[in-house]
Amino acid sequence: MTTGQRSVLDSVKPLGYRGKKLSGEKSPASLVFLILIWAALAVSFIFLLVLIITTFVEGFAVMRPGLFTNYPSSSPRDAGARPAILGSVWVVAVTALLTIPLGVAAAIHLEEFADKHNKFNRMVELNVQNLAAVPSIIYGLLALAFLSMLGFQNKNVVIGGAMALGLLIMPVIIIATREAIRSVPQEIREGSMALGATKWQTVWRQVLPSAVPGIATGSILALSRALGEAAPLLVLGGLVFVSFDPDGIMSQFTTMPIQIFNWSSRPQAQFHELAAAASIVLLVLLVLMNALAIYIRNHYQKRW
Repeated sequence: MTTGQRSVLDSVKPLGYRGKKLSGEKSPASLVFLILIWAALAVSFIFLLVLIITTFVEGFAVMRPGLFTNYPSSSPRDAGARPAILGSVWVVAVTALLTIPLGVAAAIHLEEFADKHNKFNRMVELNVQNLAAVPSIIYGLLALAFLSMLGFQNKNVVIGGAMALGLLIMPVIIIATREAIRSVPQEIREGSMALGATKWQTVWRQVLPSAVPGIATGSILALSRALGEAAPLLVLGGLVFVSFDPDGIMSQFTTMPIQIFNWSSRPQAQFHELAAAASIVLLVLLVLMNALAIYIRNHYQKRW
């Protein structure tokens, strides 16, 4: 190598080089931003940890079988959350039956059959993504208007609550299902169709079974969000004191978040302890649902 070539190579600087100034991830601005992010996460985690510990300390003392078997009462010693637990089960179950099939079908159509270049389809995809960030109370108002159009005199029924929560989690299920379908390799589709299968047969027998772990995970996480919602149900006139078990989709109901809200608003300290105990039950249910979603994803997920 000649002297001229060495001088030319020495004059070449790496991409992003700015003399003695650092750029990219090592710049002062990036380090300050990273420190702020970690500080925000630390503060949020500390507050969450303190809240959980406080809830367990207050509620564990009143955890008793009567909390699951007794009906609400004006006496904290006799009060329980049986109607709220059964109401949550009814509402979440009907929500799943209404929402999961429709959400999966919509995702299959948008991902496999819809024309990606069509302006209408692109607008639908954009709206689905935006609807996932809409406040939950808006869906309660929408369900309230829809029930009024259908002529329902009493809006606080299981089917009404399921409609509100279904509208809330529908975009989440569609997005999760589309991501699961998109993760299936294109070679599986091409191989199936090369053997003579139709487009629908390929989707039904090859793509959809391969995407089931992702679909199940997204659906369970969406239902866990619905389980903890109270605002849409309060808009529908959710009852805060129910002394009977719901027995159908047209039955009045209450849920665990509404019951917790009711007990928390009482002036007596004993009701606050009951609210903490009910919060523990709700937290355990949410953790179990999230753990089930993680297990399904890790156990049944295929690696291509």
